[in-house]
Amino acid sequence: MILPAALLMTFLCASASAAEAKIATVDLKKLFDNFYKTKLATDAIKKRAAELDKDDQDYKDKFQQAKDDYEKLRSQANDQALSDEERTKRKQEADAKLKQLQQSQTIIEQFERQAQSTLNDQRMQARQKVLAEIQAAVAAKAKAGGYTLVIDTAAESISPSPVVLYSNGQDDLTDAVLAQLNIGAPIDMPATTTATPSSSLMNTPAGTTTK
Repeated sequence: MILPAALLMTFLCASASAAEAKIATVDLKKLFDNFYKTKLATDAIKKRAAELDKDDQDYKDKFQQAKDDYEKLRSQANDQALSDEERTKRKQEADAKLKQLQQSQTIIEQFERQAQSTLNDQRMQARQKVLAEIQAAVAAKAKAGGYTLVIDTAAESISPSPVVLYSNGQDDLTDAVLAQLNIGAPIDMPATTTATPSSSLMNTPAGTTTK
């Protein structure tokens, strides 16, 4: 299995005492960034974020229009060229419009909070699914090669600093696992070996692209 940084040293010490231990390494970040399903998940999240942005902007456009109407009514309510009756009517309309604005503002704030939660949930679910597939592929490759332990060379400690300070790369399974993972990649997808790191999915940030 791929070991988290916090448990790595404990397992290393235990493994070192066993003469039959056979250790391999993988670069989990490279696997994650270059797995084609990471790109597909990232693209899906970007598409959903764009849809939410559009809905959010529609709400804000309507709010701005209502605000302009409110300002116009308020100005008319103070226009001495109008009759008292007409100014009173405009004031009542302005008061009603102000209540609508307050309600619209609440709706926008609720929508943006929900949009952020929706995207965060989508990121987390996608990340967990991708990592599960990667871990399964690593486990299969390790078992086939007779390895008892697989270490993530990209892991960092709390510091943060690298957990693995040296590896000769002799038993690194990264490229072999990556090739296996990407067998099912769509034929029209660019080569994933040069993919831009999908850090937003890996780190699951709290923010969204909604404004």
